[in-house]
Amino acid sequence: MENKLCRIAVFYDGTYFFKVSNYYLYQHERKARLSFKGLHAFIAAEVAKNEGVDARHCQIVDAAYFRGRLSAQQAFDQEKLYSDRIFEDVLMKANVTMFQRHLRTRHDGGFEEKGIDVWLALEAYEMASLKKYDVCVLVTGDGDFVPLVNKLNTLGSRVMLIGWDFSYERDGKTFTTQAATELIDHVNYPIMMDTEIDARERRKDPLIDGIFMEKSATPYPVERMPRVAQNQETSTDTKERRGTILSFAAEKGFGFIKPSGGGENYFFHIRDQIGIEQEEIVEGLKVMFTHGSNDKGLCALKIHKDIP
Repeated sequence: MENKLCRIAVFYDGTYFFKVSNYYLYQHERKARLSFKGLHAFIAAEVAKNEGVDARHCQIVDAAYFRGRLSAQQAFDQEKLYSDRIFEDVLMKANVTMFQRHLRTRHDGGFEEKGIDVWLALEAYEMASLKKYDVCVLVTGDGDFVPLVNKLNTLGSRVMLIGWDFSYERDGKTFTTQAATELIDHVNYPIMMDTEIDARERRKDPLIDGIFMEKSATPYPVERMPRVAQNQETSTDTKERRGTILSFAAEKGFGFIKPSGGGENYFFHIRDQIGIEQEEIVEGLKVMFTHGSNDKGLCALKIHKDIP
């Protein structure tokens, strides 16, 4: 296979991936979300190493993300509609195809995911049958995917597992996530990411650093974030001011700007920025903005990059 293209497909167990990403953002010392682009670069490098081929000949030709989702009305009622759309934008920019179906509502009013694992298995097997992938990558920890691994092997596809083992304490309780031992034993290339990420010899490895977003959004409790309602009266002036992004909660779409002249920090919402991509809004970004205020305090409007 030295000069033959090694075709890779990545299949995400979305609920599992989201749990892992939250762990690294809120519990791990990295304090950053996982990057699809960076993870794909890591996967391609690992496939090249395990398959014994040049990394240039290893290409991810398909990536699919499976997860249950709230209906539009449910997401709106829970103030999650915006964050859902932001995440969909992230997937599209990473060329990851979304496979989503509505969550079921339980009798107690909660929500549960049904049939997503079966759907992932069926789609993965069908796509591998039709497209003849050399390597299929499963981002999951669920032992129920062992039969899928066996079926993919019968098609001639090798299977790589991207899995994590981790635990943390919160509110006096210990939470543990582990990849199923049976799944680890059945795949051709098991990669335990927690070991790779925390390994001393890989601390300065650009492939490991690239797995994370360059600068994480600072997680603030929602109650500390003043919210500017669409119909809320706001006073403004036209004089532009300079400042620096102090923090940005990407999932909520708002953050704070530290004015260059000192004084109280300005609240801002992503809808008030001009010409700045979501991923560019990071701590330390120099910006220009127009002063605004309302009954909740100072707010920055018409935000754009400060170009010297």
